[in-house]
Amino acid sequence: MAAPSIALIGAGRMGAALASGWLAGKSKPDIRIQDPKPSETVTEWADAGKVAVNPDPEPVDVLIIAVKPQVFPKMAESLKSWIGPKTLVVSIMAGTRIKQLAERLGTDCVIRVMPNTPGAIGKGVSVISKSGMVMAKQLEIAEKLLRPLGAVIGPVDEKHMSIVTGLSGSGPAYVFLMAEAMADAAIAEGLSAELAEQLAALTIEGAATLMVQSDQPPSALRKAVTSPGGTTQAALDILMDEGGMPILMRKAIRAAANRDRELSRDTD
Repeated sequence: MAAPSIALIGAGRMGAALASGWLAGKSKPDIRIQDPKPSETVTEWADAGKVAVNPDPEPVDVLIIAVKPQVFPKMAESLKSWIGPKTLVVSIMAGTRIKQLAERLGTDCVIRVMPNTPGAIGKGVSVISKSGMVMAKQLEIAEKLLRPLGAVIGPVDEKHMSIVTGLSGSGPAYVFLMAEAMADAAIAEGLSAELAEQLAALTIEGAATLMVQSDQPPSALRKAVTSPGGTTQAALDILMDEGGMPILMRKAIRAAANRDRELSRDTD
């Protein structure tokens, strides 16, 4: 199958990570990038003839929208020039529903994606939801194009995308906060900042890798490292106390999901 023609609207961290992955593949993709201020990397790609930057728009096989959702309503009309009868639209904008995309762009062939920031290094997760007009072959193309960001999950029912946003979309910030809090606590106990931050980051990295590679649920892994009456148990008694991490995380993800729903309504 020939590589699809791709128009990438926005080449920030996520957009550039996608393009970098496509260029590293075996196929020779036809990539057109629209960005008012292309980065040095994107400019170098253009100079080398690997991509076209800010060309005149024409219908492509896949239109990928990777801009901030706040600017989408203002630019939606201009994006229609990239869309033909067979164009697949892939949006990685938060808080913009499939219905909104379809109405503003004049096509029902739409996939909505919620990626997360580790995708910039190929370690992210992208959750997808699609309209009923997207065919199996188009879904396969979209999944292949998203793989440079990491794992691709779905399609899921769009009604769950706000929760997905609160969990995996915003989730990296929760982990960064946990590392920050762990390091700050160790510093308060007398450890140097450099060592505390290093140990916090490496501990989280190792635990996450173990969890992903294990066939056991997180609860089982937690219990496996918790000896009754030991140091881990003493810490977990605090973290899992009433008002501790479980209830705080439930409140946090609910707040993020509710904010995503609000943003969706704001762009109607």
